[in-house]
This record gives sequence, structure tokens and C-alpha cells, in this order.
Amino acid sequence: MKNYLVIGGSSGIGLSIVKLLQGRNEAVIATYNENKPEEMDPEIVFHHYDVFDSGAAIDFIPDELHGLVYCPGSINLKPFGRISQEDFIQDYQLQVVGAVKIIQSAIPALKKSGHGSIVLFSTVAVQVGLPFHSLVSASKGAIEGLVRSLSAELAPTIRVNCIAPSLIDTPLSSTLLNTEQKREANAQRHPLKRIGNTDDIAEMAGFILSEKSGWITGQVFHVDGGMSAIK
Repeated sequence: MKNYLVIGGSSGIGLSIVKLLQGRNEAVIATYNENKPEEMDPEIVFHHYDVFDSGAAIDFIPDELHGLVYCPGSINLKPFGRISQEDFIQDYQLQVVGAVKIIQSAIPALKKSGHGSIVLFSTVAVQVGLPFHSLVSASKGAIEGLVRSLSAELAPTIRVNCIAPSLIDTPLSSTLLNTEQKREANAQRHPLKRIGNTDDIAEMAGFILSEKSGWITGQVFHVDGGMSAIK
């Protein structure tokens, strides 16, 4: 049995990853902030962790860790002229600094496993310019740069990869999908003519975490219904 840590594992993509790993009979540790898990499998250990709390203790990392997934994110879409500098700083704290803090804390445990794997998240909006996405694109662009740099620095002991989804049906995107008209319009924007679901992303994360992807590092996987590659 291997140990996996999922930051932000109580809802959306994170929860699907937790369930996938637990279904493989792996030892799963996950964190939550606002979405306290209820009636979850007792074998999944949840810890409260607030990414924005600079003094929050990271004492839930086991001595040996085989995989780390950082899921916290935001979808804050608005015109560039209406975004404050504070908005950019807060988003960077959530998406980038939060990931950096966890990774730095987890590196000793990941190295001890001999073949640790880190999975981070970007967005299709880094690859494809989309209006009103400057906030998330700036932070996730930094994540893609971090992935490439860390994958070089931490090889060969730890692999670092990234998943860049398009719109996924999660609580985080609920305001973008709260009518049938919105759902259909967003589905039609994708060459595969549907909105992604959390299992689409969890399956990719599960592959990257596993030894089946043991010769893959420094990559950004575009799991986006074809949006970034097909017109």
C-alpha cells in the first residue's frame, strides 16, 4: 500500500481523485477547508487545512509519501480593468504559493519513497487566450513554469507533472453551468461537444501518480475536450 496526499480533496476534482485512489486500496490523506467531508469512507483521513493561513501547521504528511496532488483553485472571471492588484496577489497565494509551501514540506517524504510523483493543475486558458481569464491565466502560467523547473531539479527521484483542464462540471464552476442554455453553449465550444467531468481529470491524475507513467515528467497534459489543439 502506498501513501498519497490530496490537498483540497473534499469536493470536485480533488474528491474524485481521493475516491479513485481509495478504490485502488491506497492509503489516502486529504485536506479540506470550507467543505467539511461528511460520511466519507473512514479509511480516508481528512485534515483541516487553510491555504491562506500562513501559520497553519503541515503535520499530516507521512514519513514516506508516494504521491502529492494540489487541487485548490479559483474561477474568478472578470474584465482585466476591474481586477485589483490585491486580486492578483490573492490568486497567486492560492494557486502558486500554496502549492510551493506544500511541495517544500513534502519533498523529504516523497524522496524517501524513491519514486514520488507530484500533480499540479493549470488551465486551458494558459494555452488558448480567452477573454476575462487574465487572473487565472497569470497564476496557472506560473504553475506551468514551476512544473518544468521542479521536474528538472527533482529528477530522478520525484516526477512533477501538470493537468490543464477546460471547464469541468464541479461546484467551483456552478455559476457558469447553472442553466441548460449555459451548459449547452459551453459543451458546443469543445470539439468533443461535452463538458468535462471530474472523473475525466481524476483518471489522468491517477495515471500520472502511478508507476505506469514512470518515464514521464515535466509535462502539461491538456485534458480539455480538444479545445487547446483543435479548431
